[in-house]
Amino acid sequence: MTSHTLNELIAEGVRGRYILVRSDLNVPLDGSAVTDDGRIKASLPVLKKLSDAGARVLVTAHLGRPKGAPEDKYSLQPAAARLAELADFTVQLAKDTVGDSAKELAAGLQDGDVLVLENVRFDARETSKDDAERGAFADELVALTGANGAFVDDAFGAVHRKHASVFDVATRLPSYLGDLVHTEVEVLRKLTTDTQRPYVVVLGGSKVSDKLAVIDNLLGKADTILVGGGMLFTFLAAAGHKVAGSLLEEDQIPVVQDYLKRSSEAGTSFVIPTDVVVASRFAPDAEHEVVKADAIEDSRFGASGIGLDIGPESASAFAAQIAGAKTVFWNGPMGVFEFEAFSGGTRAIAQALTDTGAFTVVGGGDSAAAVRTLGFEDSQFGHISTGGGASLEYLEGKELPGLSVLDR
Repeated sequence: MTSHTLNELIAEGVRGRYILVRSDLNVPLDGSAVTDDGRIKASLPVLKKLSDAGARVLVTAHLGRPKGAPEDKYSLQPAAARLAELADFTVQLAKDTVGDSAKELAAGLQDGDVLVLENVRFDARETSKDDAERGAFADELVALTGANGAFVDDAFGAVHRKHASVFDVATRLPSYLGDLVHTEVEVLRKLTTDTQRPYVVVLGGSKVSDKLAVIDNLLGKADTILVGGGMLFTFLAAAGHKVAGSLLEEDQIPVVQDYLKRSSEAGTSFVIPTDVVVASRFAPDAEHEVVKADAIEDSRFGASGIGLDIGPESASAFAAQIAGAKTVFWNGPMGVFEFEAFSGGTRAIAQALTDTGAFTVVGGGDSAAAVRTLGFEDSQFGHISTGGGASLEYLEGKELPGLSVLDR
């Protein structure tokens, strides 16, 4: 059975009805300032569509990882304020999730108004492993919608979680796939079935252990996997090279060696950097130099040198692979892009993705933040995913509870 869509819900009629929407407002903050509003902007179209149709919209969302109780630093206030700035409809924020403030403000909503409920993770029942506890919280959320409510899941970044606001409410209300989630699923299907080849995957980020399952599932599906970021040093160690003081997961070396061995049989080739930017320490103003990837300890920093980016030779080689691709998926920066001196590899990948005629997908919060930090526009890429962990789990072939519950 396939999921019902938002357009189907609107065709049924939503004027005057309370519609509970799970949005993704989990944005990075600097104090009370939103530093990347990409997810807020991505959530806006569905909320506007419902508002324009006369719905009374209740938004659930999380921010950060509070411990099941209110914490000021994890309040949705900055995200809700930014949403209100961007929106052409009324946006309010409740002081709680299902308490007196939420109930009072929900009761006062007019057609087209939007009420953001405070961080759902301020209630420990949201993430409880106990079905009854989650269910009780879901019941209180559903109660806010009254007799004729409906649920729209538009938070792809949370669909891999069996949480009350994602999973349990969908078992209690007529449920629909939000446009953002629908788009994400369609994009990810292009990366897993009927993929246009050559298919190049660029993997970065700090730890190879975070990517093991997706690498395993990509063997035989991707034509080429380009390896950068901190995880590249485990690949170099697996090939027998010393990596000085660079990030290394020694316990993963045998696993990586197995992948390298199996890849040729599967028809997937790994491309490992041939040069690396090595620094004296982890700092934006650290001394640094480019060395061959198999001679990191020969840098002038010796055994204490730290690899913080792929080198220019590797960046050019990666860009050439991307230029010849028909489909490209990128997850994880190539280096410490937050430091200008070590942003070259990540910038080169982003530029290569904008230059190619391939279908390009940028997946993961760090990658999305990187392209925006480096001055690229979302429109320069085929798709920027809003769900890092969810995207990876989809590519790993796992079942995502927030999606499967809608297929009923």
